[in-house]
Amino acid sequence: MPPDLNRLRIERPEEGQPSAPSPRTRIYLAIGGGVLLVLIGLYLWGPLQPAQEVTPVTVAKLYPAQTYTVLNASGYVVAQRKAAVSSKSTGRLVFLGVEEGSRLKKGEVLAILENEDLVASRDQAASQIKEAQAALAQAQAELTDADLQYRRYKDLVAKDLVARQDYDTAAARHQKAIAGVAAAQARIKTSRAVLANAQASLEYSFIRSPFDGVVTIKYAEVGEVVAPFGAATNARAAVVTMADLNSLMVEADVAEANLDRVRLGQPCEISLDAIPDKRFPGQVHMIVPTADRAKATVLTKIKFLETDDRTLPEMSAKVAFLSRPLEPAESRPRLSVPKGALITREDRTFAFLISGPRVKLVPVTLGATTENLVEITSGLKEGDKVVLNPPASLKDGSRVKVKE
Repeated sequence: MPPDLNRLRIERPEEGQPSAPSPRTRIYLAIGGGVLLVLIGLYLWGPLQPAQEVTPVTVAKLYPAQTYTVLNASGYVVAQRKAAVSSKSTGRLVFLGVEEGSRLKKGEVLAILENEDLVASRDQAASQIKEAQAALAQAQAELTDADLQYRRYKDLVAKDLVARQDYDTAAARHQKAIAGVAAAQARIKTSRAVLANAQASLEYSFIRSPFDGVVTIKYAEVGEVVAPFGAATNARAAVVTMADLNSLMVEADVAEANLDRVRLGQPCEISLDAIPDKRFPGQVHMIVPTADRAKATVLTKIKFLETDDRTLPEMSAKVAFLSRPLEPAESRPRLSVPKGALITREDRTFAFLISGPRVKLVPVTLGATTENLVEITSGLKEGDKVVLNPPASLKDGSRVKVKE
């Protein structure tokens, strides 16, 4: 039987009535919408958010002196009073009572040379003085006897009771006795001079500290020969080197072009690499009136206004020449950031703290303010990195890229 062609037709929806989506289409649309929302969220708040390039600055402890510094220079701590201590006589070292770091008072014995022969010479000179004194006593007794006889004969010769010849003999004996006393006195003086010379020679065997100071270098040991200027073969010219720690100054080279920024009496701040936790107030003591043509510099000496037992000769130092003296409160370091790292919102001060790839808006409390630095008393700690001159579009939690 032929098919009924009238039953084969396509049903069309009525005009103006949309066709309902199939269940599968609705599922696809829901998934697509969710993905789109996730992408929007990731763009705005997640890793897909574009990073803003920012300039970081580190929160650090800074000294207020940096604000008033007109010139910086480097140099070394040098003792202005130092000496290579030697002996005046040649001898073998039998005692050495110091080592590096020993502190000595002026005149204190630090070493002794063998001196048995010098002790014997001194004792001999002392004995000669006693011998001369005994001779003087004998001469004075002889003078007393000669004087009595002379006076007696003088009275008798006037009365013609003794011969003139006997009187002349008594007078001559009297003069001889006077000369004998003078000679004995001269011998005592000579003996005393010999004793003084022997005592001086003995004293030269004792090597003493020339001033209050510290031993910095020890050259000789017990048993070695010490000679002035090292005159003897294999002899030491000096026993130790000493420095007066009360005479320490910083010697710094200042470029000729910057010499107009330095003046006598100018306040300075000294920092030592070995003592990084402290700054020392100083003052320009001397500008040496000559230049080093090889380096085009002028040597400048800066004295310490405060001392520290940890300061030692030959330490490296940095000197900041200041425009004015510092107040006592300005001697301590302050946790500081540049003013450009701070923003004000609702009468409060904030800073953008860089934490990984994002920033965090943190409130801070301010302290003293200098030219372009602000002290931070709370909210940040040393070593934190904050955004310098943050853009207006930067917000709490924004992704950032740190400029290299």
